[in-house]
Amino acid sequence: MFAIIALTTFAGVLVSADKKKRATVYAQLYEYNEVLLLNLRFGREDMKKLAKKYKYVDDALSGKSVLGGADGEFISSYCSQLGATDASSQIEYLSERKAYIKKHKDESLAEYKKYSSLYIKIFLMLGILIAVLLA
Repeated sequence: MFAIIALTTFAGVLVSADKKKRATVYAQLYEYNEVLLLNLRFGREDMKKLAKKYKYVDDALSGKSVLGGADGEFISSYCSQLGATDASSQIEYLSERKAYIKKHKDESLAEYKKYSSLYIKIFLMLGILIAVLLA
């Protein structure tokens, strides 16, 4: 009986994993954008070296798809523009993208908080219902 409840709760965690991944990707992308802006203004470190701290950003710069749909297209477009022009143009580009990334970071975090606990609770209740019906 407890196995059914644990299994369905685990299924809820798996369903909410996509929401968590999107929130994490945008949080890392926002932090990386900030670090890159500071680096372009005050330092000259390699952008790939700076990306090593951020798992999903490093994957995106390597050409891997970290998210699907419109999010994936934005991230691949963002990464393709990095290092394509001079420092002043890069600063302008990164400053423009900062607001877009922040908006999506905040939206995805709110969505994650809202839906992840909802999915877990629904699947937990479903497990309890199945256990009661089988008992």
